[in-house]
Amino acid sequence: MSTSRKQILDALSKAREKSKKRDFNQSVELIINLREVDMKRPENRVNLRVELPKGVGKRSVLIFASGDLALRARRAGVDGVIEPLELEALSKDRKEVKKRLKEYEVFISEAPLMPTVSRVVGPFLGPKGKMPVPVPPQAPIDEILEREKKVVVLRSRDKPLIQCLVGVESMEDEEIAENIESVLSNLTRTLKRGAGNIKSVYIKLTMGEAVKLI
Repeated sequence: MSTSRKQILDALSKAREKSKKRDFNQSVELIINLREVDMKRPENRVNLRVELPKGVGKRSVLIFASGDLALRARRAGVDGVIEPLELEALSKDRKEVKKRLKEYEVFISEAPLMPTVSRVVGPFLGPKGKMPVPVPPQAPIDEILEREKKVVVLRSRDKPLIQCLVGVESMEDEEIAENIESVLSNLTRTLKRGAGNIKSVYIKLTMGEAVKLI
């Protein structure tokens, strides 16, 4: 598989053309179909974190933290903090948990809180591949927040299909193209046969038609 920057830019341009203008900033998504990968075998399933060089625009971050880490996260501008007492209260109200989580796109947890966090939010975030990233209490939270906003998860389940965010409509095509190159290069390094395991790749905007890249 060899994909030039020009091919990516051409496909992005077509994807924009095939999507009507909406009143929100649409996501740009990459759809990757795999081949000759037995997804019935758990070791063949893809679960890969990729830090996109150009990010994906603004993403809201929620952190589960206590004490000093919670304080430093607030100072760093995190969008939401849930401390231990609130977390315990939420554990008794599944509807409220679901409601709170809907407000955020990225999740981080102080490592010692992970057992409780997993129990409370795991049923909601686990299936979506959005489980909180554990960090030590003394972690440099400013750096972690900036990094995690740029991370996307490439995940396959029982089907040879991966779909991930690579940008938003308001970004420049060159920026999105660089993100796409990063996703494809990281994925090919993970697959047993590299590019040989990639059957096809499509690009689409949230409400638009898929355009074939490969």
